[in-house]
Amino acid sequence: MFSALPPKQGLYDPQFEHDACGVGFVVDIAGRKSNDIVRRSLQVLVNLQHRGAKGCEANTGDGAGVLLQIPHEFLKPECKKLGFDLPTPGNYGVGMVFLPRDSHSQQWAKEIIEAAITRAGQRLLGWRDVPTNNSPIGESAKAVEPVFKQVFVGRNPYIKSVDEFERKLYLIRKRIEKVTSELYFDSFSSRTVIYKGMLSAEQIEIYFPDLADPRVASALAVVHQRFSTNTFPSWSLAHPFRYISHNGEINTLRGNINWMKAREALFESGLFGEDIHDLLPVIVEGGSDSAMIDNALEMLVMCGRSLPQAMMMLIPEAWDGHETMSDEKKAFYEYHSCLMEPWDGPASMVFTDGVRIGAVLDRNGLRPSRYCVTKDGLVVMASEVGVLDIPPENILVKGRLQPGKMLLIDTHERRIIDDTELKHKIASEKPYRQWLNENLVRLSDLPAHPVPEPSHETVLLRQQVFGYTHEDLRILMGPMAVNGEEAVGSMGTDTPLAVLSDRQPPLFNYFKQLFAQVTNPPLDAIREELVTSMSTALGPEQNLLKPVPESCRMIKILSPIMDNDDLAKLRSIALPGFRSIVLPMRFKVSEGGEGMRRALHDLLETASNGIKNGATILILSDRQINKDYAPIPSLLATSGLHHHLVREGMRTKATVIVETADAREVHHYCLLIGYGASAINPYLAFETLDDMIRQGLLTAIDHRKAVNHYTKAVKKGVLKVMSKMGISTLQSYRGAQIFEAIGLDQNFVDTYFTNTPSRIGGIGLDEIAAEAIERHRRAFPERPVRLPDIDWGGQYQWRHDGEYHMYNPDSIHKLQYCTRTNNYKIFKEYSGLINSASATLCTLRGLMDLKFADKPLPLEEVEPAESIMKRFATGAMSFGSISKEAHETLAIAMNRIGGRSNTGEGGEDPARYIPDPNGDSRSSAIKQVASARFGVTSEYLVNANELQIKMAQGAKPGEGGQLPGHKVDEIIARVRHSTPGVGLISPPPHHDIYSIEDLAQLIYDLKNSNPQARISVKLVAEVGVGTIAAGVAKAHADVVLISGDSGGTGASPLTSIKHAGIPWELGLAETHQVLVLNNLRSRIIVQTDGQLKTGRDVVVAALLGAEEFGFATSA
Repeated sequence: MFSALPPKQGLYDPQFEHDACGVGFVVDIAGRKSNDIVRRSLQVLVNLQHRGAKGCEANTGDGAGVLLQIPHEFLKPECKKLGFDLPTPGNYGVGMVFLPRDSHSQQWAKEIIEAAITRAGQRLLGWRDVPTNNSPIGESAKAVEPVFKQVFVGRNPYIKSVDEFERKLYLIRKRIEKVTSELYFDSFSSRTVIYKGMLSAEQIEIYFPDLADPRVASALAVVHQRFSTNTFPSWSLAHPFRYISHNGEINTLRGNINWMKAREALFESGLFGEDIHDLLPVIVEGGSDSAMIDNALEMLVMCGRSLPQAMMMLIPEAWDGHETMSDEKKAFYEYHSCLMEPWDGPASMVFTDGVRIGAVLDRNGLRPSRYCVTKDGLVVMASEVGVLDIPPENILVKGRLQPGKMLLIDTHERRIIDDTELKHKIASEKPYRQWLNENLVRLSDLPAHPVPEPSHETVLLRQQVFGYTHEDLRILMGPMAVNGEEAVGSMGTDTPLAVLSDRQPPLFNYFKQLFAQVTNPPLDAIREELVTSMSTALGPEQNLLKPVPESCRMIKILSPIMDNDDLAKLRSIALPGFRSIVLPMRFKVSEGGEGMRRALHDLLETASNGIKNGATILILSDRQINKDYAPIPSLLATSGLHHHLVREGMRTKATVIVETADAREVHHYCLLIGYGASAINPYLAFETLDDMIRQGLLTAIDHRKAVNHYTKAVKKGVLKVMSKMGISTLQSYRGAQIFEAIGLDQNFVDTYFTNTPSRIGGIGLDEIAAEAIERHRRAFPERPVRLPDIDWGGQYQWRHDGEYHMYNPDSIHKLQYCTRTNNYKIFKEYSGLINSASATLCTLRGLMDLKFADKPLPLEEVEPAESIMKRFATGAMSFGSISKEAHETLAIAMNRIGGRSNTGEGGEDPARYIPDPNGDSRSSAIKQVASARFGVTSEYLVNANELQIKMAQGAKPGEGGQLPGHKVDEIIARVRHSTPGVGLISPPPHHDIYSIEDLAQLIYDLKNSNPQARISVKLVAEVGVGTIAAGVAKAHADVVLISGDSGGTGASPLTSIKHAGIPWELGLAETHQVLVLNNLRSRIIVQTDGQLKTGRDVVVAALLGAEEFGFATSA
């Protein structure tokens, strides 16, 4: 209701919509109500208008609103006119309700509300029609415009306090929401009222005449201006919400929702008694991330937490490893980390209950929040300075909110409470350190248990069963064991998608990592290491709503990667409150897919029964394989168990540990954690390292050091993947399932990987079982022979007997030969080779057949080749990643044919702006503006035909570029304005682009620097990229580039090259569809790149929506 947000269709999914905004508040510290506060707050809102946006109509805003204290002196005479009297403030509540326009539906909704009020023992005082004037708003907003009414509820005399009355109003509203979704309460309180809608800042006072009445007075006001990535009017998604206004993005939302749902089974509250069940579910899905964290905050406050304490639980500051933080505050955070995970992501969160008002910043400080205190007793906080004209002589204090810090004003106490005092008071309310000392167990303190070492033959057999290759050993695991870092590669990937491969790839390979771009920034895991944490706690959770010492009866671990000794400690644990059971991940080979299905069912039932019988640590193990039993993929068992326990309401009663042989590279660990595992013991990886040392494949290193280095590399790799999504803590990443499945059946995904996007269908349980059986057959052949060696692999390096590569010696030879000799016949052979391979082995586009017309068009009616070439561009390859000669040759060639070359992020020598004597130009038409701003000067900007803002790169989205120091010679250093010999690393985010409105500002600035240049924004394909592209169009970019996941790079972790992003076919098609849905397609040019190799690739891209095309690896 009250939204034109379309249902899921094509590649569009409304769950991936984003928003950003400007937020602010004005408060009189002494709590003096006045109309002046209202007037000033509306002025703040208007001055934040540039942080919002408008849709496909100039007069339809993305949303604006204001929260005020209930204006009693205004409402009292208004209600008197309607025939009912209002009691004194605090003795009545006001519900601002969105109702349907249809009279019958409206009356039905009112009856439901009145019945709920009566059931709760409160008095219905009356209804008031809220005056509105919709003349300034657009037709699309009018089409879903609600009827605004205020319902007045009298407080029953038996209710002794305002807080108790607030809980009663909350209960009434939650009961109504369970009955119908045909109405919406934007506020229902005895303290506050909210006016909001699908409006722009300057429209709100016109739309709501109440706000223009001088009798409307308040001591505080919160305002919000929204910037949405769509043009679909959604009245209920405008801010403020009932407690918060939010500028930011909750990156861990899916995990937060799942964990809150899982905790509901344990909820008990003396404040609600049996009525607690009427409050569930806590999270109303279908809203925005801001609406859902508002749901969580409201529940915590209503069940007894103070407002600032609840905010500290949801958005804790970085405490783990913070050496200067006081012990009592650190104990508070450590204790509450046993109760719930942070809602992680960039956030400037304004909150109020109508008495206290404040703001908190996320631990990274990735949203601007500035405030000033005036001598006449006001506090003004907003997303930027200058939102109110305050004479300098009236300013007492100016400041900015710091990462993780909180600003609070209590209008009853009539003072500002600073972060130190506030958190000291909250942290000292209970003896948290004592509770932790008495209950929290450190894994390192548990007694050790010896673990036997397997023979070489046993290790080899296990490697066969679990699909290890020599590439795994030599390219992935060896460098990790020696250097403590993940191996890097280049040149992208040209191997088949997992679903198209005929080499039984592991289930892990069917999942692609998501990442942050535009609407929220990735983190810089190097510079911001202080705010990250890889620790977590194992064991059962307790009731979130009741803090007791036993809530921290858990086992603290510093890393999710357990060695064999650590797991042995958990297997044999004998401490009160902990009991472990082992759940075998195996199925009978002779029973095929049905056997795996039955084994999974038995595993889930055994887990449920084990928890009922007191088990608190569930160890999934695939050690028990033999000639009769093959392993169930650990990812399938982990996610299946996680979602099963969530559905059963048992998830928080036990921790899931995975003892597995199939996890060996960083992506594998990310997936296991992302789908619910708290810790992983990759026993075969450790056995393999030991075996490599014994076999002489690893030298000058012992087993313990190799394991430590490998574990360190995995931790760093997982942290980097978390950082790409803007997530700081492992606890928040666990269960967040920030992946997309490519090539898996929807029913299979719905059952075992619930709420994971899977848009093209694919294989299911039977095929996965068949592949597991094939790997098992190679390890246990029917006729006993000497166990053969493991495969070489071929994922990373071409081998004649390895995985297929589209760029192989034959195709590369033909491409180079035909271009050097200008031989079109050989080029056709090359194209035929690529196109046939694509169709049978590698790509999504290869699976598409072209429909040809019965009668071809005459060639003179087709766009000429000269015009088509103007649509071509080279990919962004920086000077430094390729040589000066190569970089300049590409520029000359593209300028000759009318196309455009791209500088990449390394700048360009100003000498190239002057044409050569023969008329050639070495100046790249597209000049890139990337996160490090290498070489970006005014001269650079004005010499561009197109300025490209690089938000992400196909081979490593969410990461910055890097150039080793030995490559930075005098010329490169001069062009990049750096120092010779010093390595250069670009930060993952643009540090001036943390949101969509920041991108709009940079686009505006670049247009001013060079009004003739097109402004383009480079994105990487992922699920939801279409909504981001819509936001880019609304930010007034001229071009959006959708890069595929397979493009090349100078240097990137192999995990990113292989497993981050998705093919451009999906991202491009989604972008085109979403832009069309939003009526934005005509505003922007769509370009794509990422291993385009032939004319057929260009045609497919054009059919999917692209107008321009980029070539890099082939160039």
